[in-house]
Amino acid sequence: MKKIFLGLLIFILLAILVGPFLVPVPPLTGTVTEKELADPDSQFIELNGLTLHYKEQGRGEPVFILMHGFGASLFSWREVMQPFSGLGRVIAFDRPAFGLTSRPLDWTGDSPYSPASQVNLLLALMDSLGVEKAYLVGNSAGGTVAISFALAHPERVAGLILVDAAVYAGGGSPAWARPLLGTPQLDHLGPLIARQISTSGDDFIRTAYHNPALVTAEILAGYRKPLRANNWDTALWELTKASYPLDLPARLAELTMPVLVITGDDDRIVPTEQSLQLAKDIPGATLSVIKDSGHLPHEEKPAEFMQAIKNFIAP
Repeated sequence: MKKIFLGLLIFILLAILVGPFLVPVPPLTGTVTEKELADPDSQFIELNGLTLHYKEQGRGEPVFILMHGFGASLFSWREVMQPFSGLGRVIAFDRPAFGLTSRPLDWTGDSPYSPASQVNLLLALMDSLGVEKAYLVGNSAGGTVAISFALAHPERVAGLILVDAAVYAGGGSPAWARPLLGTPQLDHLGPLIARQISTSGDDFIRTAYHNPALVTAEILAGYRKPLRANNWDTALWELTKASYPLDLPARLAELTMPVLVITGDDDRIVPTEQSLQLAKDIPGATLSVIKDSGHLPHEEKPAEFMQAIKNFIAP
């Protein structure tokens, strides 16, 4: 009996240790460099070991810096770039692992995909572009970057505009799971896991809209474009590995700058109730609920979205 048990135990251990390496992970095909996917108005800047992709319109002050959510890119801001430029200077950029920002696979020190590195990257971008102070506009996971930056560098933030921000449910990988994410077994499977976004992404975007009929073939193509970039799958896995809980809810009372919380009334990604709670938990925050809108009001209801912005920044 003991021999049977020992043999079963050895089999299970081998399955755990060796099994993942038996799963084939074919290389990506047909991918190109980020710059080969650039638009005519794309700009690139070297910052903190990354070639960061951004677009800019308008001039003067105030300055607005737009940060997209998980699985998105600056393409998400296409409907409001021009309206923002009528108010001042607007800069939208692709966060690490997304869009057309470069995807390094080797580095020294902290991962460029970690939450702390993303805060440092935003600071470097503002310094390089001569932005002393800006309104930070963050959608979903981009909202967590905006809040983290505001806590670290409040003197550089004119105000926060949190769009369906993933504050309560966007805390990164739990502590118990992080050691597993760095194992050779999961590193082997990681890119394959990340590739699931290429098959589930279209449905996710439709779910993000209150009215999925508004999601055109052109919109889906814009979201899928970065999936043609070299190493997009491995970089997305590195972002997953580098994430960790930020405990932002416990620090919301420290925010002293003006804050606008915007949410669609039918957000099925970050439930609307979470944004309502966020507005209550931030002292003095203003709340705007956009009717018949989902997780992306700046895409689905750009006119109503911009009216909320104008009301917020009006003297």
